[in-house]
Amino acid sequence: MIRYELPKRWILYDASAVMAALVEAKSAVQSLTTLPYQKSWVEALQELQLKREVAGTSRIEGAEFTERELDEAVRPDVSPEALRTRSQRQARAAMQAYRWIGELPTDRPISTDLVREVHRRLVTGCDDDHCPPGILRERDYNVTFGIPPHRGAEGGPVCEEAFNGLLQSAQTEFRDHDPLVQAMALHYHLAAMHPFLDGNGRTARAMEALMLRRAGLTDRAFVAMSNYYYDEKPAYLRILGEVRQGGHDLTPFLIFALQGIRIQCERLTAEIRRHMQRALFRDTMYSLFNRLETKRKRVIGERQVELLKILLEFDELTAVDLMQKAAVHYAPLKHSGNAIFRDVYSLVELGSVNRTQALPDSLAFFMDRFSINLNWPQEIDEGEFLKRMKTMPKGKTFKFLS
Repeated sequence: MIRYELPKRWILYDASAVMAALVEAKSAVQSLTTLPYQKSWVEALQELQLKREVAGTSRIEGAEFTERELDEAVRPDVSPEALRTRSQRQARAAMQAYRWIGELPTDRPISTDLVREVHRRLVTGCDDDHCPPGILRERDYNVTFGIPPHRGAEGGPVCEEAFNGLLQSAQTEFRDHDPLVQAMALHYHLAAMHPFLDGNGRTARAMEALMLRRAGLTDRAFVAMSNYYYDEKPAYLRILGEVRQGGHDLTPFLIFALQGIRIQCERLTAEIRRHMQRALFRDTMYSLFNRLETKRKRVIGERQVELLKILLEFDELTAVDLMQKAAVHYAPLKHSGNAIFRDVYSLVELGSVNRTQALPDSLAFFMDRFSINLNWPQEIDEGEFLKRMKTMPKGKTFKFLS
């Protein structure tokens, strides 16, 4: 068993070894926080990120729930009494704690009282049957965790000394280091000393999230680091152990966590850019199809717009799935199935839809897959659109309709 030793320095690491990962992480943060966005997109993405964070931090600790159970746990209209499992109650408490963190004033000190309050919110209603909320472990109340087994700071005076020393350092020594490093150092040390009977990992990751928010990852750019830690759980736990065995040298954990910042920021940046591309596609779609002159073309164009709206909601659909989702818009037509396929293949010819052919045999068209070409707005203008629409082949010239 590896016993806890009080650190001589609360932030100890090889700055030169960490520099490359730090630069990449800060560059990813900068790209994310300076990206143009619409408020509605980011609000929806932040809800998704928050849900990922809650799921990740709970699952690292062994919580088990399906996506449906998670959705039920975090819905505000579901009463606490309706939650059937401890895992659900933990997820609900975590969601409420993170929302509370998001509303904290940025000038509130990172203090012992703040950490105790975060812990209290994380365990109340789910783990308070065996863990006093916000109360440090007392003498003879010790915890063992990790692989290989680690012993947290001895309960009582040693635990209190470590806890107070860390939070005092957070207001002094920490300030000489990059805010990202500060966040990860606090995460590591809270996890290493395990000051509470339960909920230590959740508290450590929540405090990291709070400090990352203050490091430039604001409400609109919240990144789900716990989701990253869960995805990389074996490495996460192994590296935390390495740091403990290495005299609290944070270098391996900083490199690992900074890589997570970069990955999560890049993922969120890609999602926001995809929303931007979809918005531009919608604008282009409505603008061009409204240019159609004849009544017949306008009717077909209206149906094709409905197909494009469906495809904008999904990364990819099979021909059969697309046909099912579009059926309501084609119900009045005598040969609705043929009309759907004629219209979607016309959109392929137009360049607005990508087609992945399942088999070379044209008779297997129903196995084809379709997706939106988000680059279409940059590839076409009004003149080219009208020209292509004018020269579009008739329905009967498509082989699969022959």
